[in-house]
Amino acid sequence: MKITEQIKLPIAYEMDLFEQKFQLSMASKVALLNRITHYIVNRKGKQMRPMFVFLVAKMMNNGEVSERTYRGASVIELIHTATLVHDDVVDDSNRRRGFFSINALWKNKIAVLIGDFLLSKGLLLSIDNNDFDLLKIISVAVREMSEGELLQIEKARQLDITEDIYYEIIRQKTATLIAACCSLGAASVKPDSQDVETMRKFGELIGMAFQIKDDLFDYGNEAIGKPTGIDIKEQKMTLPLIYVLNNCTKKEKSWLINSVKNHNKDKKRVREVIKFVKANGGLDYAVSKMKAFQEEALAILSKYPDSPYKASLNLMVDYVIDRKK
Repeated sequence: MKITEQIKLPIAYEMDLFEQKFQLSMASKVALLNRITHYIVNRKGKQMRPMFVFLVAKMMNNGEVSERTYRGASVIELIHTATLVHDDVVDDSNRRRGFFSINALWKNKIAVLIGDFLLSKGLLLSIDNNDFDLLKIISVAVREMSEGELLQIEKARQLDITEDIYYEIIRQKTATLIAACCSLGAASVKPDSQDVETMRKFGELIGMAFQIKDDLFDYGNEAIGKPTGIDIKEQKMTLPLIYVLNNCTKKEKSWLINSVKNHNKDKKRVREVIKFVKANGGLDYAVSKMKAFQEEALAILSKYPDSPYKASLNLMVDYVIDRKK
C-alpha cells in the first residue's frame, strides 16, 4: 500500500464525502463554468490540504468531524485552486500536474474569470454559514502567500537573500497554506481553543520542511536521477545555494552570483553551480535544517494522545521529507 493511501485510511469516508460536497460547492447555472469546474475536480493531485484538515479535526475531536470541517476543507480548496488558476495565467504555464492548465484549454480571460468565480464561491460558502473564524484563517493565508511571492520577486532581482529572509519567503509562500489547513481543522471542531494556534504552528513547520525538500529536488532526485537546475535557471535563491554563498570566498561568491544572474540559461554553467553547491556542503546543510523542522513538528504531535489520526499525521510528516517527487 502506498504511504499516501495509508495516511488516508482513517479519513477515507470523510474524503469521499468531501469530494461530493466540493463538487457541489462549485455548481453554477452557466454550462461553460460547470464544464471547467468538472475538469478541475477530475484532475486533483494528492489532496494533502483536505487530508490535513480532516486528520487534525478528527485527532482533536475523538474521531468526529462537523459540517464546519467539510466547509473549511472546501473553502481552502476553492480559494487555493483559484490562486493556482491565476498562477498558471501569470506564468504562462500550459501544464499543471501533467494535465493541460485552464488557460491552455480555454485562454487567459476565461481562466482569470474562473479564478475569480472560485474565490467568490469560497468567500460566500464561509459567509453564508457564519464561519467567519475559518474565513479569517484562510484570508490571512492568501495575503501571506501573495506577500511571500512578491518578496521573492523583489529579492531575486538583487540576489541578496539571507537565510532569515529565505525562511520568511517560504513561511509565507508555502508553509502558511499548510498551517491554515491544520489550524482550520482544529478551529472547525474546537473554535477558540489553544489547539487552533498549536496546530497552525505544527502545519507551518511541516510546510517549511516541505519547501526545503522541494529545493533539494533541484539538485537531483532518485526518481528522475538527475539534477534539474530549474530554480537556478529561474534565479530562485534556495537554501543550499544561500548557505554556500554565505560560506565561500569572495571570488567564489562573485562567480556564483554572476552564474545565476547572467549565465542561468547555460546548461554547462548551471551544472557547475550544482556541483559546487554539493561539494561545499549546501545539500547537507539544507537536509539538516529540513530535519530540524520535521522534529519540531513531531514534538508538537507527541503531546496529543495516540489515535489512528495522530499516527497518520506522523506518517504525513515523514512523507513530506521522504517523498520522491
